[in-house]
Order: sequence, then C-alpha cells, then structure tokens
Amino acid sequence: MLLVCFVLPMVNMGLVSFRQGSFGAERNIWTLEHYRAFAANADFHRLLLHSTWIALLTAVVTVLLAYPVAYYLAFHAGRRRTTLLMLLLVPAWTSFLLRILAWKLILGSEGLLSVALQALGVLHEPRPLLLYTSTAVVVALVYSWLPFVAMPIYSTLDRLDQRLLEAASDLGCTPSKAFLRVTLPLSIPGVVSGFFYVFIPTLGEWVTPALVGGVDGVMYGNIIQDQFGRALNWPMGSLMSLVMLVAVLLLLGVFAWVARALHIDLGAA
Repeated sequence: MLLVCFVLPMVNMGLVSFRQGSFGAERNIWTLEHYRAFAANADFHRLLLHSTWIALLTAVVTVLLAYPVAYYLAFHAGRRRTTLLMLLLVPAWTSFLLRILAWKLILGSEGLLSVALQALGVLHEPRPLLLYTSTAVVVALVYSWLPFVAMPIYSTLDRLDQRLLEAASDLGCTPSKAFLRVTLPLSIPGVVSGFFYVFIPTLGEWVTPALVGGVDGVMYGNIIQDQFGRALNWPMGSLMSLVMLVAVLLLLGVFAWVARALHIDLGAA
C-alpha cells in the first residue's frame, strides 16, 4: 500500500521535475532548467524558510496548549472523561473549510473580536484584526490541529503506570518535581507524535493561508498550488514539492538523531 500510494507517486513526481514542460512535445524533453531556476530564485528559498518557521511555531503552540488538556483528561477528568473527549473531538467532525471560514468571520471587520473590542472601547470603528496576516494563519491552524495533538498525548499519559508517581511521592518528590522527573519524560513520545502530526502537514498548507493569510500570510504550499493550478508548470511544482519533502526528511533525521542521543523511545508513541 505504501509503495503504490506514496513511493511510486514520489518517483513519478521526481521524473516530472526533469521535464521541460507539462504538455505536448515539451513533456518528452529532459532538462535541468527548473533546478537551475529554483536554485537562483531567492524568493522561493525565503518562502520555504518562512513556511518552516510558521509550521514550527504552529506545532509548538499547539503542543503547549494541548498538553494541559490531555493532562487534565488523563488525571483529573474522572467520570466526565468520555464527555470531555467527545466535546474535544466534535469540532473535528465538521468540515475543515467551514472551521477556517469561521475564523475568517471572527477576525473580520464585523466579526466577534472586532465587535467585542468596540464594546469595550478599545476600537472606535469596525476593522479587521489579525486577518490576512501570518498570525491569523497560526491561530486558525492551532485551533484546527489542537484535538489531534491532544489525543496522542492523552493516550501516552493514560498508559502511564500510576505506581511510578506513587513511588516518586514516597521518595519525597513534590507534585511539580514528580511531573518534571516522571510524567513529562515518559510523555515525550506522545508529545513528539503530536508535534510532527502538526508540523508535517502545516509546512505544505495552502488552504488556510489562502483564506485568512492574504498577501502577508502566503506560504510555500500556496506557490506549489499556483505552479500546478494557475501556471500549469508541473515540473516546477513537482520540484518544489520534492524540495519540501527533503526538508521534512532532513528535520526528521535530525530529530531522530537527537532522540537516540537522549535515549527517547519514539516507538512508544
């Protein structure tokens, strides 16, 4: 399944990146021109770095917000756990597009945020807040991915052997020290899983930036989409996609090396 649905399409995309054009006779001409054009285009490089930063920021913020949610569900929810889990997942059952459009309305001139600030006297007239900026992209993405990050962290915490915390308490650890020395280290696999669950798709995101990002919120994925859709330059679009894939694999390799050096068992996730 992985060979048919992932490896072969990637190989085909790699072959397309060497073609001179997308259609007609140009499809049969092999060239490195697109590679030279990409290497010479500093705007593509800056946009890739910017998108990587947005993806990292989104993943970190989502993990920081999801961890307390998962911790409460695992240790303090009690009988309400099932109900709270359902409430956490309900937004994910609705259309992703509708959720992003809802944020566009919230951040718009007549949106909830603008109206609330006018009522408080902070604003004197309706105006969009954060809309069509990179911040709006981060906010919308964090909201969308939060349930999906909370679940792997919750799963890891829920499997935690409670006797370890009892032993830490018997040995004189305060709750905060027990969390830092026992709970947090043992939950790292879930944290890592949630982090990459957000980071990898966010790096290639193009729908959310197109709806709430505007010119200032354009990401690398928007340029790839334009190459395939508007410009019909499939070789360049394929090349840019492969560059993004290589960037992700390099980051994964670096993290795996760090994880091995720190003796972090990623398989537990």
